[in-house]
Amino acid sequence: METFYGSSITSLSIFGNWYTVIIYSLYVYFDFSGYSDMAIGLGRMFGFHFEENFTHPFACKTVAEFWQRWHISLGSFFRDYLLYVPIFGQPRKYFNLFLVWFCTGLWHGASWNYVLWGLYFGLFLFFEQTLGKKWLKKWPVWVKFIYSKIVIAIGFGIFYFEDMSQLGQFFQHIFGISLITGKASWFDALTWSSFLNNFFLIAVAIIISMPIFPKIKTLVLENRNSAVYTVGWVIAIVGCLFLLAVSSILLVDSTNNPFLYFRF
Repeated sequence: METFYGSSITSLSIFGNWYTVIIYSLYVYFDFSGYSDMAIGLGRMFGFHFEENFTHPFACKTVAEFWQRWHISLGSFFRDYLLYVPIFGQPRKYFNLFLVWFCTGLWHGASWNYVLWGLYFGLFLFFEQTLGKKWLKKWPVWVKFIYSKIVIAIGFGIFYFEDMSQLGQFFQHIFGISLITGKASWFDALTWSSFLNNFFLIAVAIIISMPIFPKIKTLVLENRNSAVYTVGWVIAIVGCLFLLAVSSILLVDSTNNPFLYFRF
């Protein structure tokens, strides 16, 4: 991220900004989901059973569904203790909704971008529960899928930039305003080179972030043919060992990179 958003984003193209914010979204997901899974695994070693904190959030079709799948423990806490809290004698649905998302943003840090990030998602949830409720039902699945990913990606951009001036530049780039004013181009060499060099890793990351393998696992486990079950079990073991080897190789030349969410 520092390569693209380090000092200034003015040199990045429109494609560069979309590329970077999508990669950042995947990075945050694998960072947080990864150490949540590590906590679940360590807990089971000691006899504790923790619930899943992420259930393939990028497979969502709406923003509301995304937050039912993302950081489930935090969302459940704020839902139970703030969403139904009486305000002036009775629960006020939409006021409490924005209160929840204001607190969700503030929980991540005492910076305006986090507050804006929380209210941003609160606004889309408000839209989906009121004005957009009937519209969303009429949209094709692929349209809802793309809509939710665009909203989520822009949200992660807000989450990243604590500097308000850089956040303003991000909005100009992401919506193409800087293209009209002549401050940015469609493509840039740095981004294109990074995309080509890391295409395989990006493709694998996107595939793994979707519930493809769990569905295959379910089909294999439910299959009554013992040969299919055995082959599936062997492939799973070999696949895990392969991924372990590849991950170890990739980490050889890497420096220490602490978990992102340790900051919050």
